[in-house]
Amino acid sequence: MSKLINQVVALKNDKRAVTALEYGIIAGVLGLALIAIFKSFGTTLSTLFSGIGGSI
Repeated sequence: MSKLINQVVALKNDKRAVTALEYGIIAGVLGLALIAIFKSFGTTLSTLFSGIGGSI
């Protein structure tokens, strides 16, 4: 029984999962920000390149 209690205490004190979760959240937020940026600039760039292509 004490082995189970020791494992529970060890898991409670383990901070690696929290760090991995934080990095996952940061990566998700950065991914969403990049998608939003590319989406907003995508239309502008498409219009720009279409104009350049038409003039060539």
